[in-house]
Amino acid sequence: MPDPTPPTALTIAGSDSGGGAGAQADLKTFAAHRVYGTSALTAVTAQNTTEVRGVVALEPAFVRLQVETVLHDFDVRAVKTGMLATAAVVREVASLAAGGALPGLVVDPVLVSSSGHRLLEPDGVEAYLRLLLPHAVVATPNLREAAVLGDTSVESLRSVDARLAVARRIRETGARYVVVKGGHLTESADDVVAGPDTEWVLPGTRVPTGNDHGTGCSLSAAVAANLALGSPVPSAIEQAKAYVARALAGSAAWRLGAGHGPLDHFGWSAPP
Repeated sequence: MPDPTPPTALTIAGSDSGGGAGAQADLKTFAAHRVYGTSALTAVTAQNTTEVRGVVALEPAFVRLQVETVLHDFDVRAVKTGMLATAAVVREVASLAAGGALPGLVVDPVLVSSSGHRLLEPDGVEAYLRLLLPHAVVATPNLREAAVLGDTSVESLRSVDARLAVARRIRETGARYVVVKGGHLTESADDVVAGPDTEWVLPGTRVPTGNDHGTGCSLSAAVAANLALGSPVPSAIEQAKAYVARALAGSAAWRLGAGHGPLDHFGWSAPP
């Protein structure tokens, strides 16, 4: 009789009190993939669909304690990182990765807000480049984050060739696969992927919706979920892209809150 136990994944991320992004979106994404989700919070936020009113970062040692406590009891198959909040937390998580404690590591380098505001001080960016990204199986920067990590401008990344070039540059940190997401500054929803043996474009059709809060979190969590399920990395990335596209389409007409609403993580709006 096959083992009915689901695989386990871990998110190391901030809490979004509005439930659309961060650890909440990650756990929903894991569950949608029938993967058991565990979490280590890095920060607690007071936010809704229109604003962030406050952020309290947790102590790096306590972030580490959460991770180690989960790993002590669960057979974690894949790990994703989201908002790490401070350079000290980035270094703490990188130390765990360097010790081989974070299997199937997917790094969503949350460096810049959707409005362009830097979320990490310069030494936090340096910690990503030198300490954490070298251990990533997959890194999933958006355009603004790719510009920071690749030391270029967002405007220079409008073409597919330019995005592939910056993905290659980020791979030089040691990350095995880099997915540069097209984002809202390009005419398409195409993403690009640079891997150890090949590069390719993940085509996408832009969904006309304001309900796109947590898109990046959900993509990286879906990659981790598929890795936990045993998918090869290229398949995990492609399946994650398709999952987010469905989730965006599903919530396009929702009216949750007055701002940028969440995705349809569970397919509630899909035809029966």
